[in-house]
Amino acid sequence: MPGGLVALALGGFGIGLTEFLIAGLLPQVASSFSVSEAAAGWLISGYALSVAVGAIALTAATARLPRKQVLIGLVALFVIGNLLSAVAPNYPVMLLGRIVAALCHGSFFGIGSLVARGLVAPEKKSQAVAIMFAGLTLANVLGVPFGALVGERWGWRAAFWAVTAIGVLALAGIAALVPAWAGQAPPGRTRDGAGPVPPLGLAAQFRAFRSWQVWLTLIATALGYGGMFGAFSYIAYTFTEVSGFTPADVAWLLMVYGVGLVVGNLVGGRAADRDRDRALVLALLALTLTLMLFGLLAESAVASVVLVFVLGVTGFASVPGMITRVTDYAHGAALAASANVSASNVGNALGAWLGGLAISAGLGYTSPLYVGAGIALVSTVVMVIAARRVAGRDGSGT
Repeated sequence: MPGGLVALALGGFGIGLTEFLIAGLLPQVASSFSVSEAAAGWLISGYALSVAVGAIALTAATARLPRKQVLIGLVALFVIGNLLSAVAPNYPVMLLGRIVAALCHGSFFGIGSLVARGLVAPEKKSQAVAIMFAGLTLANVLGVPFGALVGERWGWRAAFWAVTAIGVLALAGIAALVPAWAGQAPPGRTRDGAGPVPPLGLAAQFRAFRSWQVWLTLIATALGYGGMFGAFSYIAYTFTEVSGFTPADVAWLLMVYGVGLVVGNLVGGRAADRDRDRALVLALLALTLTLMLFGLLAESAVASVVLVFVLGVTGFASVPGMITRVTDYAHGAALAASANVSASNVGNALGAWLGGLAISAGLGYTSPLYVGAGIALVSTVVMVIAARRVAGRDGSGT
């Protein structure tokens, strides 16, 4: 495994931690700054909005810069944001720190995925992306309990100091271990020793969005995430109101889900390198069936434990393949890779909104599972259409 991949995974782990750990710290933060729970909630929603904006804005602004330099700058921004949160004297500074830290999120994973795939042989590109995202999925498992544990023992500021330290380590690792040329060559082109290929200019990056395959992949990504998060956003209610678990059980059940994410990410990356479009269709179809089965069997505690793990596996199995697919058809445009991250956040919001509507309509706490299954089914259909367009033409996506 190239050392640069380890550094990228560490950066992903740090970014994932800062996204997830706040959920376990909200009561302490709200009490420390004497703000309401609703106001403290903006530390989560403000972060999400900043991710969506930063993914496109920062990638576009750095289009012509060498990607290693951009990654170093993004991680430095992440360190500054968490440092602001750690030392924040009041709530507005805390919120500013969260927003600054979030700005790097989408661009890091978008540009980082291009760098990661450039560190390995072409036939292992999806596995390389999966390794980078392994840091994020591991953070999903550890983020909330890490924040709660550190916050309980040493206070909530200590958690942000810890994340800041991880960011510094990732910054040093990327600077030392990621080659200057990584991610500069367009997908499929082997390096000939002639030096780095200049990054695509902003106009060329926008031209990548003329490809139908890029748009179909972005739509499939948004809907795939929407299906998973449409159910996951309300999974605690499903566990406690339908499956019979206590609120105290929810934490370990979410860890089971997180372990599924880690497994799905690694298995999905390997499968995508063998037959990407087939792997993506099967992953989305499996997600659809899992959500439907979960809805039918949610009253069984044993089935719920098994199925929340399978939900994590099937929900994240498509991620590495989707990223390599969109960047292949975008001819290495970093803007398309970052747009894929934005698409996933749009999908998260869409799924959570539709799931909430179903509950508000009185359809019960299993209804988000069925809503998620419907969204995931549409994603599967979109992916089938995309794959057939490739099979029926020359694969150019035009």
